[in-house]
Amino acid sequence: MNRIIGGLVLSAITATAFAQSSTNSPYSQFGYGDLTDQGVGFNKGMNGVGLAFRKGNEVNPLNPASYSAADSLTMIFDAGLSGQITNFKEGSTRFSGKGAGFDYVVGLLRAAKNLGVSFGVLPYSNVGYKYSTTSSIPGSQAIQSSTYEGDGGMHQLFLGAGFRIFKPLSVGFNAAYLWGEFDRSFTGVTSISSAKYLVKQYSASVRNYKLDFGMQYEQKLGKGDLLTLGATYSPGHSLKTDPTCRIISVNTSASQNDTTSYVVHDGLSLPTAYGFGLAYSHHDKLRVGADLQVQKWGSVDMPSDEGGTYALRSGLLKDSYRANLGAEWIPNPQSTRHVLSHVRYRIGAGYATPYYNINGQDGPKELSLSLGFGIPIMNAYNNRSFLNISGQWSHRSADNLITENTFRINIGLTFNERWFSKWKVE
Repeated sequence: MNRIIGGLVLSAITATAFAQSSTNSPYSQFGYGDLTDQGVGFNKGMNGVGLAFRKGNEVNPLNPASYSAADSLTMIFDAGLSGQITNFKEGSTRFSGKGAGFDYVVGLLRAAKNLGVSFGVLPYSNVGYKYSTTSSIPGSQAIQSSTYEGDGGMHQLFLGAGFRIFKPLSVGFNAAYLWGEFDRSFTGVTSISSAKYLVKQYSASVRNYKLDFGMQYEQKLGKGDLLTLGATYSPGHSLKTDPTCRIISVNTSASQNDTTSYVVHDGLSLPTAYGFGLAYSHHDKLRVGADLQVQKWGSVDMPSDEGGTYALRSGLLKDSYRANLGAEWIPNPQSTRHVLSHVRYRIGAGYATPYYNINGQDGPKELSLSLGFGIPIMNAYNNRSFLNISGQWSHRSADNLITENTFRINIGLTFNERWFSKWKVE
């Protein structure tokens, strides 16, 4: 128990130090920002697949039922970060941006027979953008310049457990403290009178909880062949947050500001979400997985000042779907001579639909591909730790909207130490 508490404290300190936005996408101004997957290093190499994966030497937060496979002799820590470059295109205009940030830190240990416990920090969403536009005002020669800026997102500090009910069936849960800040602003200036301009500031602070439940069922197909079914469920609920909107009319020539503030009580909620996964493994040498995840955002209202009043409105969000397929291959896991025989080669692909609408039309759909490696760290006393490196390309586009091509590098380090083994001295 002391190790679990210590791990949670370490996770909280790490989150405080590194919790920052790692996106620069204009699309993060909609909804809750860019939603992140809950995977770690090995998942990212397979494009986020993992609802049906379970191994005793890796942490898999995607499905808490997997914790029941924890090795009884080891304590696992996994931490990762990422960096990205995004190329944007809108008509004939092209520009680019880059970002980097902390991704996650998680731990896993076996607390009792058939019971694994996990803890750590995972991102939930990221907001980060700044851009300007110009447009003509109908019926006038005036030009309006608009600047949009935003920052923030949400993170979760979680504690989870997975229990094997009987040999084929395991269940589990993650209970998380969800926190974050959202700050967005709009500034509009007309060319007729630059001394007068309008500022809109939107903000919200989240302090609430998030629950995730999981199940996995294993079925042997023959000697060395195993089929695993996975399922997850996250109940939707209110975040008990009161988003605010401040509209400021500024007149610099008269040194006058007029401010109007609006508050939407209980204005943010999480959607109900569920997922299904299927995985096949062959002699610990090959494993292939496929996931389908659904988030019911269509039933969640969002605050908006459309129509001149800041209030909750439906139809701004929509149900989203994500499908991923991934595989991992190890040349010769039984080899005792060659390090390259233990390298884990990973590949994955995915497709996702947006969870928000933009001016009445669908947001951008996403196509993604990934390639990764799990490189064993060999030394005199440990060959169970891994350096996980993966690259991912994602393409987001929609009719008459910005097209994004993002190239991302993920780096994760898995420490797998024999904390609970007994040393024998002769």
